[in-house]
Amino acid sequence: MSHRLPDESLDRLFRTARTHNALGGEVSDDTLRALYDLLKWAPTSANASPGRFVFVKSAEAKKRLEPALDEGNRDKTMAAPVTVIVGHDLDFAEKLPYLFPHADAKSWFAGASDEALATFGLRNGSLQGAYLMFAARALGLDCGPMSGFNNAKVDAEFFAGTRIRSNFLINLGYGKPEELFPRSPRLPFDEAAQIL
Repeated sequence: MSHRLPDESLDRLFRTARTHNALGGEVSDDTLRALYDLLKWAPTSANASPGRFVFVKSAEAKKRLEPALDEGNRDKTMAAPVTVIVGHDLDFAEKLPYLFPHADAKSWFAGASDEALATFGLRNGSLQGAYLMFAARALGLDCGPMSGFNNAKVDAEFFAGTRIRSNFLINLGYGKPEELFPRSPRLPFDEAAQIL
């Protein structure tokens, strides 16, 4: 991996990509499978891959999600072709014999508290949610990530009987540029970073 991506690709992933509040179009199941098949290759600690994703697409599934949405996110989420519930599994260690076979990584988490498991799961599941957005952009989709919802309601409705916990939501579809807000600024290098 020694070559630089062309500017067109960097623009699509970063520079001109926007957070969309208005999304339309159709997103096929094949596209969602292709999206996951890209994001799954990105790194997580010990390859643990604790991220879990529910692609809420049908009208029935959207109705199940609706009561958990904050008022400001309700209409745009109900109108989006797909909403992804990005979660993380506190039982991620059960998959480690398969995902990290060259060491007994499962034993590293034996006896760990739920708080420690949640910290690890949230950190790495958040990474996987970010990878999902970049995979979506790479496939020509637009994204609208958000955290304005009731996690407990989502967990009860979509993850009952499991140890999966919701983190954030991402609306997916094809953005409507005419409804974008003006681009907000970003911090310059010297205010956010340093080289030592």
